[in-house]
Amino acid sequence: MRNPASFCNVVGLRPAPGRVPGWPLSDVADQLGVSGPMARTVADTALLLTVLAGPDPRVPLALDQPPPAVTDPAQIRALLGRDLRGIRVAWSPDLGLPVEPEVLEVLAPARQVLAGLTGAVTDAVPDLSGADEAFRTFRAFRFATFHGQLLREHPDLVGANVRWNIERGLDLTVADLSRATMLRAALAERVSEFFAGVDVLACPVSQVAPFDVTLDWVHEINGRPQQTYLDWMASAYLISMTGLPAISVPAGFTPGGLPVGLQLVGKRRGEWDLLAVAHAFEAATGHAAITPDAAPAR
Repeated sequence: MRNPASFCNVVGLRPAPGRVPGWPLSDVADQLGVSGPMARTVADTALLLTVLAGPDPRVPLALDQPPPAVTDPAQIRALLGRDLRGIRVAWSPDLGLPVEPEVLEVLAPARQVLAGLTGAVTDAVPDLSGADEAFRTFRAFRFATFHGQLLREHPDLVGANVRWNIERGLDLTVADLSRATMLRAALAERVSEFFAGVDVLACPVSQVAPFDVTLDWVHEINGRPQQTYLDWMASAYLISMTGLPAISVPAGFTPGGLPVGLQLVGKRRGEWDLLAVAHAFEAATGHAAITPDAAPAR
């Protein structure tokens, strides 16, 4: 939800696992893949979430808490239009990852905007060590589980990147899955400690601006080679591994007119508080009201 939203100057919310119940079931314990809303504005995204979210007795991980009882956009805007003074924001320009300079330049003013809205922004980042390994292990496991039969029966229909992910999954051992499970548990504990002191983490959605459609994947970021087709998305998938809700909200444009999104990450199951911060940022900046050129100068 976040990368495509960032690339298209719209809003995309990845809710916490269980907020939007998934049916039919594929894996009752899966927390990596979730469903969520995308829309042109934060208010519309929130309104769609009220439709998608809610208890579902068929889904073991579905959260019991029902969404707010709203029926129209005006009620949503009233729900989101709260005073943000006292909200503690942590700011990280890169999460310790390579980021294109023009993306950093676009996002830099967002720090001051958030400071003006909340009064409290500090430079801080959670310890995400182990998240990359755990993500790649669980992703490969899912690919082998859900696409392994396709590779066996129709190998000619499977592209090189998907084939690589499936084969990586087929090569996994019990020890690999055990290690990834422990890494994810340790990550969750560290992230909970981090968010005991902050309410929102602000960081890039994507490490790159939208790239040429003919490019298979980003092979280099700011002079640093990317080893696989996953690397350039680390700023999103490392957050996915935390299980926290995260949203992409329009944050501006590169000199060539390409949209860039700001990622806001909230506390566990804190979608509505997160949406309120995103709504205020959207209103303060006005970037979401701009329709990007379909063929910007390069």
